[in-house]
Amino acid sequence: MLKASLEKNKADLLVWAEVRKNINENWSNASKGIGRKVFHRTADLQINNSEKGTTMIFQRLRAIFLLGLTLSCAASFALEEGDTIPEFNLASIYEGQPNIQLSNLEGKTLYIDFWASWCAPCITSLPLYNELYDKYKDNGLEVIAINVDNPIEDGLDFLLDTPLDFLIPQDPEGDAAELFGVIGMPSSYLVSPDGNVELVHMGFRNGDINVIEE
Repeated sequence: MLKASLEKNKADLLVWAEVRKNINENWSNASKGIGRKVFHRTADLQINNSEKGTTMIFQRLRAIFLLGLTLSCAASFALEEGDTIPEFNLASIYEGQPNIQLSNLEGKTLYIDFWASWCAPCITSLPLYNELYDKYKDNGLEVIAINVDNPIEDGLDFLLDTPLDFLIPQDPEGDAAELFGVIGMPSSYLVSPDGNVELVHMGFRNGDINVIEE
């Protein structure tokens, strides 16, 4: 899928270089507002061990109900193939690095991946995405791996052992994950240079990298 997308959009990259000169710098504002908050933060889900057993059971059932409701809402607004990617502007996980925003990535084929250090499939997929990036970066590919660890130090510790060459924004509060309608880790999106989602990929198993690349 990635290889086909890069070949299909090779000519578009040249066109974008010219179009970029004439685009009003505020063009990206039009896409703002597409994202919708779908995760309801429920601070009252923690169980007080000092309460009676019946209260604990009630709270656990309530937590399960709210989690199911949250995932159902997220799925309703999740990005799908053919959708337009929402505008984002995220701080880099690395201190002192510039923000990563969609408006600075015009004309690029994007592979956006949401990951966390506690996600076992992410640990497998990220090094393979790094190889993919090194292979196709000269053809206009940009990989953006959005880290959702909170605290972000957990993500940084992972990156000390597994350095990656592509852009890594931080999303500790899950705002970008809500914007995309992410309901599991890892979740990835292949985006064409004109901002259309061409592939949505959830999870990561053996052989998935070949499906994504082709």
